[in-house]
Amino acid sequence: MPKRKDIKTVLVIGSGPIVIGQAAEFDYAGTQACLALKEEGYKVILVNSNPATIMTDTAIADKVYMEPLTLEYVAKIIRYERPDAILPGIGGQTGLNIAMQLYKKGVLQECQVELLGTSSESIEKAEDREKFKELCEQLGEPILESIIAHTIEEGVEAANKIGYPVVLRPAFTLGGTGGGFADDDNELREIIKHALKLSPVGQVLVEKSIKGYKEIEYEVIRDSNDTAITVCNMENLDPVGVHTGDSIVVAPSQTLTNKEYQMLRDSALKIIRALKIEGGCNVQFALDPHSFQYYLIEVNPRVSRSSALASKASVYPIARVSAKIAVGMRLDEIKLANTPASFEPTLDYIVTKIARFPFDKFVLASNKLSTQMKATGEVMSVGRTFEESLLKAVRSLEIGVCHIYMKKFDSIETEELMEYIKDGRDDRIYAVAELIRRNVDLGLIYNTTKIDMFFLEKIKHIIKMENKLKDNAENIEILKKAKKMGFSDKYIGEIWNKTEEEILNQDFKIFHAEDVSFGVAQISAMGRTELDKVQERIEPKLEQMMGEKQIQMIFVMLTDILNESTYLIYRGADASQLVAAAYNCEPSDQGIMLENVVSRKKQLIPALINTRSEERRVGKEC
Repeated sequence: MPKRKDIKTVLVIGSGPIVIGQAAEFDYAGTQACLALKEEGYKVILVNSNPATIMTDTAIADKVYMEPLTLEYVAKIIRYERPDAILPGIGGQTGLNIAMQLYKKGVLQECQVELLGTSSESIEKAEDREKFKELCEQLGEPILESIIAHTIEEGVEAANKIGYPVVLRPAFTLGGTGGGFADDDNELREIIKHALKLSPVGQVLVEKSIKGYKEIEYEVIRDSNDTAITVCNMENLDPVGVHTGDSIVVAPSQTLTNKEYQMLRDSALKIIRALKIEGGCNVQFALDPHSFQYYLIEVNPRVSRSSALASKASVYPIARVSAKIAVGMRLDEIKLANTPASFEPTLDYIVTKIARFPFDKFVLASNKLSTQMKATGEVMSVGRTFEESLLKAVRSLEIGVCHIYMKKFDSIETEELMEYIKDGRDDRIYAVAELIRRNVDLGLIYNTTKIDMFFLEKIKHIIKMENKLKDNAENIEILKKAKKMGFSDKYIGEIWNKTEEEILNQDFKIFHAEDVSFGVAQISAMGRTELDKVQERIEPKLEQMMGEKQIQMIFVMLTDILNESTYLIYRGADASQLVAAAYNCEPSDQGIMLENVVSRKKQLIPALINTRSEERRVGKEC
């Protein structure tokens, strides 16, 4: 159905201060939602306590309140502004909790304010551990043996009944706050005391531990017409036991069979329909690596931290679509680059997310990872292969490494390293790589870490390429293969005893050897809608030119932070003249492109080298 005309003003609740588990990704989602509502003609009132966000910019919402995100203050704003509706699912767990408090205290009913998107009943079913358990049992969805506890003694009794080890999951908390694994009564008493204090409803789920299972996430979205799609599925490199916000995450999943993928997809869609969630939803599963047995871990009935990753990975704006669904629009009515939002995205590339930890600032803190999130940031990279994507992500962390190699592990004995990797840690991937360099059996590493053999084999491919580079110094063909795999100029230089600049010069030689011309159009930074209009205007002309001159459109959307521009890149004979004609801009030859673009974006070089003549890369965000 078309958007609702009975609503004029919408209040959007932000996520508040940046904390572990809830940071810039919710600013990204909130900004998208506000702009989407304004695009449809609604007046947007935003309340958020954090001025260091984009969403609190006066251009994003019609009116901005920078007030504490508490029941008292938000209630005052609602009574003063009298909005027609409130959108709670964009501000993370903070926004959702405040909306539920407003509903339970009768503030929404008093001011006749409607809760948009997912209903309060659905939120309760998804967030309340006991109600969620009952729903899963009704649907026949497998869940782990668990017992709800409201006191320490109830928790101890539940754990003894289920059998140790157990995992504790407080209700209505963010990033697994207050949760953790317990192997005995003493550990449980220590954890549950803290967990009960942090849960707003004083409720903790005591659940059977399944450490070592694969952890899989599905990002799904549904509208009021019951149309539901899977936007993206993601796989944690680390097994169950490490919070998904701390784990290395790969999208799309790499180790699932088609049967496993479809089985979990069907389950995720069944859950979102049963909960009657309208908008984005994150569903987490644990999958036995040796059978088709799976368990439903958790459902987030809101735009989550993973939603931002899924949006970037799939180029599907989940928050924007969720906001439009909330005001009554159907998925087939929402257009994304001239395609209905009801079409499921398809990824022909691999995205890797690696968390960034603050242990360099908190040197006394333990770097062991568990169900309680510790990361304060993350990086995302895009590559044609897992190896390329992983190495790009490692370099982006800015922790003083340019490869999956850390010098500190050189002096540690193999037995000590094997003991070190038993637990999830912020630097475990580097320790695993070092063990593979020492020819430790992959089966032994798998048994210790439960990291899937697929990922261990991929890391081994990287180590093999390291050895090829060592054995074939200054070999151009090996250099090409290493660059294609994602090796950095700096690390290749370390292997060949050369500077990063000398290796970069070798890259330029590869370009000249290919004898390929590039055309680059540099346009001002613009939103998706404006860019779509530009594409509609110029693409027919370019298609004609491509047919006549046999040029290839790479069309890499490259947002340059330095000058806030987007580069549209074409490859082939006479490409620069054709691009200049189509975009009404000055021609750029290969040298100018390398000077203006690649000097700031060195990683673009291997991307262009790897582009084969039969490929047409459209709309990729780098």
